[in-house]
Amino acid sequence: MQNKFFTAEKISSYVTRITGLGGENAYLIEGSDRALLFDGLSGVGSLKSFVRELTELPVFLVLSHGHPDHEGAAFEYGQCFIHPDDIGLMYSEFASSVQSRLGYVSAPSPMAPPKRTALSVEDVIPPAPVKTYPVYNGDIFDLGGVTLEVVAVPGHTRGTIMLLDRAARTVYSGDAINLNTLLGLYGSTTVEEYHESLLHLKTLQKDFDLLFGGHGNEPVPASIVDDAIMLCEKIMARTDDAVEDISLSGEPCLIAAKRRPDYLPEYGGYSNIVYTKDKIFGKKGPAILQGKPYID
Repeated sequence: MQNKFFTAEKISSYVTRITGLGGENAYLIEGSDRALLFDGLSGVGSLKSFVRELTELPVFLVLSHGHPDHEGAAFEYGQCFIHPDDIGLMYSEFASSVQSRLGYVSAPSPMAPPKRTALSVEDVIPPAPVKTYPVYNGDIFDLGGVTLEVVAVPGHTRGTIMLLDRAARTVYSGDAINLNTLLGLYGSTTVEEYHESLLHLKTLQKDFDLLFGGHGNEPVPASIVDDAIMLCEKIMARTDDAVEDISLSGEPCLIAAKRRPDYLPEYGGYSNIVYTKDKIFGKKGPAILQGKPYID
């Protein structure tokens, strides 16, 4: 199913991946009683209306984190589940403004589909108050026959979460871990903190085989966790490739592993990390299980 803003594709009997114009993904996961929408894309076009065409079940929204390409539908639904550490980020000008979200889907991206329509500010859901419900590591969403477990992975943002479907041996990972994991952004942790998060994720690795991410069409294997741990350790030891680049905010940054023309890392794994020199070491946030909002 497709309209001018979204494309929907079934990836299992009860999960539909919805892709926005910037190549960002959301996942509609349906149980017998209710449906969970994991991530809200950029808010360009009415995702709420599109989802209503896909299911008759009551739907609630859970955000993987508070960035502009994942939170957009929160302003439509008027409520969402989000880790408290990302609530401030969700309301920031960087994440919530119409210009920021329109700019995201309009920018060239190797992961974005061909543009199907001209866009304007009238296509963007404006920011609005959102009733937020806190979600923490270990929380369970029971959809009726489908159970999803929250896994906190501070790194890309302090409030980043994944959802683990143990029965399907599948993780819906948002931007927590991928071939372009961005650290060093506003709201990101240090590499050292991200490494600790990955060690926590490693304890759950036996429970999943595949990760479906917030960008890209193909799932990645669970071995990406080992790849990311290895890269963090190389960064901290100053033995990574440290390829110089410019970040999304226009600041100097480093890429941990050299890239092939197809964007995959040269070393043959699936993870890559983009970071800044000033955010390698240090622990500024709470422990994963502490369940308290981070205050800078």
